[in-house]
Amino acid sequence: MTEINSMEPHHWNEVKRIYEEGLSTGNATFQTTAPEWEEWDKAHIQTGRLVAFENGTVVGWAALTLVSDRCVYGGVAEISVYVAESARGKGVGKELLKSLVKNSEANKFWTLQAGIFPENIASIKIHEANGFHVIGKREKIGQMKGVWRDIVLLERRSKIVGI
Repeated sequence: MTEINSMEPHHWNEVKRIYEEGLSTGNATFQTTAPEWEEWDKAHIQTGRLVAFENGTVVGWAALTLVSDRCVYGGVAEISVYVAESARGKGVGKELLKSLVKNSEANKFWTLQAGIFPENIASIKIHEANGFHVIGKREKIGQMKGVWRDIVLLERRSKIVGI
């Protein structure tokens, strides 16, 4: 049974480990290394940070990042969801994202967006299962190890916030 709670600073070592497992796949992000806590903490919204536990161990995390500091975009956030290698395929990511959507609406976010490598089919599917839809593709938006990569853009518009 997966339990989802707010992320606290003392979870960082486990969160960072899971982030690094995602980085090692080559299909999670353009980042090549996990940041230190201070940098990660500064970049992510305080109220939009969750961790998933199984048997007392952190097996996943999800977080929100503002897309802009302009007030007109105050209810728009980009999402990140990462699941430990040992917990993939068990529904942890889907539950984390479901909880993050509820959390975002409770904190007055009306639009969530994600940019996902097209090769990361599992991530695209959990987003679609949580009300996201594909709005486009950014072609050759950046390089990884000399190879141009595309990003599939997904978005979820709240039906209860900002209507």
